[in-house]
Amino acid sequence: MGPLAGIRIVEIEGIGPGPFAAMMLADMGADVIRVARPGGGAFGLAMNPKLDFSNRGKRCMALNLKNAAAVDVVLRLVESADGLIEGYRPGVMEKLGLGPEGCLARNPRLVYGRMTGWGQDGPLAQAAGHDINYISLTGALHAVGEKDGPPVVPLNLIGDFGGGGMLLAYGMVCALLSARGSGSGQVVDAAMVDGASVLMTMMYAAFQSGFWKNARGANMLDGGAHFYGVYETADRKYVSIGSIEPQFYALLLEKLGLGGEELPQQFDARHWESLRQRIAAIFRSRTREEWCAVMEGSDICFAPVLGLDEITSHEHIRARGTFIEEDGIWQPAPAPRFSGTPAPRPQQAVVSGADTEAVLRELGYADEGIAALRDAGAMV
Repeated sequence: MGPLAGIRIVEIEGIGPGPFAAMMLADMGADVIRVARPGGGAFGLAMNPKLDFSNRGKRCMALNLKNAAAVDVVLRLVESADGLIEGYRPGVMEKLGLGPEGCLARNPRLVYGRMTGWGQDGPLAQAAGHDINYISLTGALHAVGEKDGPPVVPLNLIGDFGGGGMLLAYGMVCALLSARGSGSGQVVDAAMVDGASVLMTMMYAAFQSGFWKNARGANMLDGGAHFYGVYETADRKYVSIGSIEPQFYALLLEKLGLGGEELPQQFDARHWESLRQRIAAIFRSRTREEWCAVMEGSDICFAPVLGLDEITSHEHIRARGTFIEEDGIWQPAPAPRFSGTPAPRPQQAVVSGADTEAVLRELGYADEGIAALRDAGAMV
């Protein structure tokens, strides 16, 4: 049933990192009850549930939280829950009557997770923003891109999902462990600006030591070094190399046909650009498939750069079972993996409100009470 079997999480529907955090908990066996609202999130409610991956493994109620009777339903849910996740701007849940104070009064053991970009306080707390804005303040966006070029947007992986959703999931589990021992719940303030900063820990240290330059494409791990980066092949595809260790670098030179030449010292940054140009010309002499035959599986630290239409066909990805497939639709399998409490195979997401009546009955509502909620407009 997964390592989080027996844990119940109430998710107040949002977009992006909040649902992703709840998905991670559901993947590990938690009973996640998503409370959807009229109009729904940006991607989930109108689409094919088979593709609504962030809502997989969850049950879904549809409630109008502007209705007092619907708010009371959520508070009754809270009484039986271990945690709650919400992703509104600071103060919105309080206006709905579902803020931490009221929820913790109903359930002192509750872990109340709050997902925002800027955090619950600070000058920007009430400002709108998106991933790109949050990572801008941390230096993460500044650091990504080619030499003499503008910053390159790294999808919304650093803010929304790595520094947001994963941070909140981690924070929830930490606080759940604390509540189990102490009997007291608490608020988890997960801000993407904080999470992105944590992800940049190594770069901050390297910058302050003088090892990392405050410029794009000038450092060992940002594409500046000729032995760590991406190269185009003859068929206009790409391969990646990460030959940092001297023995791996020596093997790279050997495979490139440069093993017998006297070349500048590997870490002498003055020669990185000229060496990059020379290596680039060599990589352009063969196709990606040909380079895979020469380098893949060796200690060069090599991999082809696969498109989204190729990843599920790679032999290592298939052997690992990194993706699961059903009815022609593939998605990532739950991760990480556990030897003693393996995660269950995720159940497909359901349409909004599919579980409203079933959950209400679990909470003790009879037919008359459910009908009253429907008549009052509390149920969507």
